[in-house]
Amino acid sequence: MTRFTAGPRAIRRWGVGILAIALGAASLTACSGQQGTSTLDTKAKVQLEVWSGQTDAAEKILESLAKEFEKDHPNVTINMSPGASSTDQLLQKLSAGFAGNQYPDISYAFGSWAGQLEASGRTLDISEQVKKSDVKWNEFTAAARGTAQPTGKKVIGFPAVVDNIGLLYNKTLFDKAGLAYPTNDWTWDDFRAAAKKLTDPANHIYGYGYSVSGSEETTWQFWPHLWQNGGSIISKDQKKAEFASTAGDDALSFLRSMAVDDKSVYLDQTDEKFGQLFVSNRIGMITSGPWELSDLKTGGTKYGVVQLPGTNGDHQTVSGPDIWALFDHKDANRSYWSYQFAEWLTSSAQDARFNVAIGNLPLRTSENSSDAVAKQTAQYPGYDVFVKNSDNVKQARPTSKGYAALSVAIGKAISAVLQGQGEPKASLEKAAQTADAQLSK
Repeated sequence: MTRFTAGPRAIRRWGVGILAIALGAASLTACSGQQGTSTLDTKAKVQLEVWSGQTDAAEKILESLAKEFEKDHPNVTINMSPGASSTDQLLQKLSAGFAGNQYPDISYAFGSWAGQLEASGRTLDISEQVKKSDVKWNEFTAAARGTAQPTGKKVIGFPAVVDNIGLLYNKTLFDKAGLAYPTNDWTWDDFRAAAKKLTDPANHIYGYGYSVSGSEETTWQFWPHLWQNGGSIISKDQKKAEFASTAGDDALSFLRSMAVDDKSVYLDQTDEKFGQLFVSNRIGMITSGPWELSDLKTGGTKYGVVQLPGTNGDHQTVSGPDIWALFDHKDANRSYWSYQFAEWLTSSAQDARFNVAIGNLPLRTSENSSDAVAKQTAQYPGYDVFVKNSDNVKQARPTSKGYAALSVAIGKAISAVLQGQGEPKASLEKAAQTADAQLSK
């Protein structure tokens, strides 16, 4: 998912960083620059470089929070900047920085980059610090914690942004079709039946919209189907694709039945049109996240939100957590204050003023009943459903450096099958072979 985070309502941010850059090579070279102190002095003057990956309002909020932290800690100066002209470019810039020994203390990073960043050998390991009770590490979702711990060996940062997808339904089209609105108990069979009844070819109205661009949007929408059927994306050692299973076949066959047999799915080649058509009462249901709510309000769309339909009572959803990655400069003071700032920034008090204030979901479960969440819900109905839906985030997307290639391979397979080109089982097996070749490198 590729969202540039001026908040999730701007552009979806689930990019997978497909750049073939030599992060791993940087780890083979010791830091060539001057090293700092090995003895901690919490009163010594320290300058931290922080790349936020944000623009506009979100960047201004972070700069304000940094100034507040500096006021409380006069010996610390935080140089906050976006870091690059877009979030997607941060990975390439980090790679170049590793090679030249010019990289920040903290950087926003898409979660899918986490494995590559750890492999660079430049990240801090904060595993011991986050075990402290006052950090309340377990308030973050399992997916967010897992993303910050890509190989399971080190914790390389704090969660920065979390999200999930639910089922948005268009009340105008449901009323027109005489259908009862979806509920949290819906199965995928209920969903399919409703999509078929909502579809009106003569008037170019579809029951459901799905991306067939082959991007991470295509892939991301598929993972809940796979997980709910008991499948997995990749092996535990992250060296072999596992989606070409019975569970994968069942999941893709279901979607194919809707797209090819029922013809109830608008197949979006762009990743953008299905949301727009939902707003304009041309699509009855989409599976998407809280970033859609602003457009729905602006468009005056009558809508509702529930958790995803389930399989045997399993309503798992997918999340694309991003992180604040912390980097090691062999300086005890910089490491200490990098950790302190990241922990402070992701605390419930600050998160309410950053993530929740700009429409992202709260990072911590302790925020779910906060005034900030209530305020967002009042402004954007359905926001609270996505907050609650975090309970259905059970698994994290892989963070290995081979995930980008895996995502491309299965994304192409899904797109082809939904357009009637190929059978689910064979297409998934071919995609798995392609993915395995990249994962083994």
